[in-house]
Amino acid sequence: MTGFSVASFNVNGIRAARRRGFDKWLAERSPDVVGIQELRCPESEVGEFAGYAAAIDAGSVAGRNGVALLTRVPPAAVRNWVTHPPKARGLNEFAGQGRYIEVDLADRAVTVACLYLPKGGLPAERQKAGGMRDKPDGGAKYERKQRFFAAFTKELNRNRLAARRAGRDFLLIGDLNVAHTRHDVTNWRAARGMDGFLLEDREWFDEILGARRLVDVVRRVHGDLPGPLTWWSWAGESFRKDVGWRVDHQLATPGLAARARGVVVDKEPSPAQRLSDHAPLVVTFGD
Repeated sequence: MTGFSVASFNVNGIRAARRRGFDKWLAERSPDVVGIQELRCPESEVGEFAGYAAAIDAGSVAGRNGVALLTRVPPAAVRNWVTHPPKARGLNEFAGQGRYIEVDLADRAVTVACLYLPKGGLPAERQKAGGMRDKPDGGAKYERKQRFFAAFTKELNRNRLAARRAGRDFLLIGDLNVAHTRHDVTNWRAARGMDGFLLEDREWFDEILGARRLVDVVRRVHGDLPGPLTWWSWAGESFRKDVGWRVDHQLATPGLAARARGVVVDKEPSPAQRLSDHAPLVVTFGD
């Protein structure tokens, strides 16, 4: 058996991404597994993907969220939070939102999970009318994200251990809406006061990683160096100047992480060619 490649891509609307050239990217890159976040449409409108089987949870929130996993070989099993409700207390409020799906690959002993973690905000005491891009919400989005953190940590641990009991490695991919280290944000000092790089966000990320739990595959391969980035604002010159964040991740159990051989971000050559405000994060694993 040869190695395999895994892509994670927040498409910011699969219909719009396909109009911009998603299918061309998919055919040329040809990853073995693709995790997609933010489908933002009903499952009936997602469409088919040539050469891939698609496991989809579009969720019930119109025009929001939605995750999918594309595999070259139809998976041995598919689980999402509707067909397999989460066991961790606190996740029920998120179960129908299309945020999590996992598959057992049929052609190798790996379980792949795709997550779109809720975007947060600032805590109430740090919100000032007129000084924020978003309208103050009293900390509601911040609290929602913190609730998800607490519950998902337990669910993630259960799923990782279930894979191990089944003799499988475990790989979590997706848009986690958190940049973990200063190397994952261009202007990290300023970012410390922003959602996604708050101390609470980074401490949660620390909690789910560990030498015996999950390893940040991108950081392991890329090293303790700036980048690679995966998200740039649509506004201004962020994309041209490469001022962005890495909130897209691939976290693997240690055995699988040790087999990671390469990391690539398929950043488009120009703003006019962008498929999304994110770019695909592709990791190649050896055997």
